[in-house]
Amino acid sequence: MIRRLALALAVVASSGGPSAAQDPADLVVRLNRMENQVRQMSGHIEELQHENRQLREQLRRFQEDVEFRFQERGGPPRAAASPAPAPAPPEGRPQRRGDAFDPNAAPTAPGAPRPLGTTPPSAPLPRGALADGPTIESLIEDEPSPSGPLDLGAAGRAGPPPSRSGPSVASTSSGDPRADYDAAYAYLLQKQYEQAEMGFRQFLQSHPRDRLVPDAIFWLGESYLQRNRHREAAEQFLKISTEYSRSAKAPDAMLRLGIALHGLGAREQACATFAELERKYPQASASVRQGVEREQKRARCAA
Repeated sequence: MIRRLALALAVVASSGGPSAAQDPADLVVRLNRMENQVRQMSGHIEELQHENRQLREQLRRFQEDVEFRFQERGGPPRAAASPAPAPAPPEGRPQRRGDAFDPNAAPTAPGAPRPLGTTPPSAPLPRGALADGPTIESLIEDEPSPSGPLDLGAAGRAGPPPSRSGPSVASTSSGDPRADYDAAYAYLLQKQYEQAEMGFRQFLQSHPRDRLVPDAIFWLGESYLQRNRHREAAEQFLKISTEYSRSAKAPDAMLRLGIALHGLGAREQACATFAELERKYPQASASVRQGVEREQKRARCAA
């Protein structure tokens, strides 16, 4: 179409005399240049569209990977309600953070960030020191056969544990179960496991009858497991398996109980736990079943 227009212009201009014949020829040259530029721009647009499709595909795969990891972890709790925005400070003053406390104003307060390596390790729990809960002693000291069913209830019949001394962390509770739980879980996501431990222990002392208690016990055990404190972790996961066996966290807790037992060197008890999980929770999620197969191979459990 462009070439036809150019030829028409050339015919019209040629009728005006020799002096006007140069203008259509110059116009044809310019049109050719414009066509080349349009083709180049079209090529660049196609390249950009291709790169855009690749980026969207990479983003989709990344989102699927993040969702799979959260599902493998048992799923995150619902997001905490975002706090209301703080009023804008007067001009000339720096804007303060919207946290529950200002770490700059109280650097020694519980939960304030500290440099890596300066936080003292938590004191280990006494053997059987979980209040009103099962102990891991009978499960470890007894020698169950890996081929037979594992009696998890026997661990809860070891007798009442000794009372613990020391100040209660419940005094720092906000009074809102959801807020206390989400605050502790936020520390866990940030891999600040000691602060997460303190937060979940605070939640369990302040809200012992809340519906989130099984989840809090699970993540408390996870905070121990991530620091290789296998005995404390096993006590928490065993408590879910015996007292909250119908909760959504029970299959994953039993898997982590086997991992903690293997970390304690109780390989036969760990293998028996994995076998009991498959018998007790045949409808466990795919991530839990895959975890059982992986840990059975790692512990070299007999088929």
